[in-house]
Amino acid sequence: MAGTPHTSVWLAKEGERKAPKRKAEPGGEGALDRDRIVSATVRLLDAEGLAKFSMRRLAAELGVTAMSVYWYVDNKDELLELALDRASGDMRTPDLSDESADWRDQVRDLAMEYRSMLVAHPWVAQLVGRYLNIGPQAMTFADAALKVVRRIGVPQDGASGVLNVVFQFAFGFATTEVLIKERCREAGTTEDEYFEQVMGIVADQPEFAETHKEATELLEARGTRSVAEQRERDFAYALDLMIAGIEVMRERAGL
Repeated sequence: MAGTPHTSVWLAKEGERKAPKRKAEPGGEGALDRDRIVSATVRLLDAEGLAKFSMRRLAAELGVTAMSVYWYVDNKDELLELALDRASGDMRTPDLSDESADWRDQVRDLAMEYRSMLVAHPWVAQLVGRYLNIGPQAMTFADAALKVVRRIGVPQDGASGVLNVVFQFAFGFATTEVLIKERCREAGTTEDEYFEQVMGIVADQPEFAETHKEATELLEARGTRSVAEQRERDFAYALDLMIAGIEVMRERAGL
C-alpha cells in the first residue's frame, strides 16, 4: 500500500512542527539552525541541481553529520518545500499602495519577476506542482498577484484564468530558457555560438531550408540580434499580446 502523500510543512499543526533549534556542531562553522540549512540547500540546488542533491551532500556542505540536519527538518520533502519558499522570496511585488499605477505595468512586473526567479533557480520548475508552495514568501507574492487581478476588473470567475495565462506563460518561457542554457553549458558553447552552428548546418542543407521555408525565414529574421536580445523581445511582445487579450475580455464583460 502506498504511503500517505506529503501535504505541506505549512499545513502542519503548530505542535507537529519541529521547534527551531540552534546549537554548535563539531566541525561546523558556527551554530547550526534551520535558516542556515535552508540557505545551504538553495545554494547547493542552484549550483548542482535537484538530481545531485541529497541530505548527505547537504551535511557535507555544512560540515556536520547527516543526522544533525534531522534535528531541524523531518525529511527531504520538508526541506525542499522550505527551499522553494526561500526562492519565492526573491520575487518583488508591485507597489499596491499606488492607486495611479497602471495594472498593465503591474502584470508585466509580476510575469518578469516570476520568470527571473525561475531562471535564477532552475530547480524550482521541477518542484512546482510537487509541493503546494504556500509558504509565507510565496503567499505574499500570490496575494499581490490577486490584488493586481482585482484591479484589472475581470469577473470573479475569470481571475484564475488571468493568473494562469500570465504565470503559465512565464513558467513555460523560463523553463525552455533554462533548458537551452543548460544544454549550451554542457556542450561548452554559448547560445549565440550554438545558434550560428544551427544556421550553418541549415545553410549547408538547402533542401531543409526549402522544405521548411517559414521556419528558416523566422530564424534568419533575427538578423544581428543576440539570442538573449531576441528572447527579451519575444517575451515583451508576448506579454503585450496577453495584456491585449485581457483588455478584450474586460470589454466583453462591459468593464
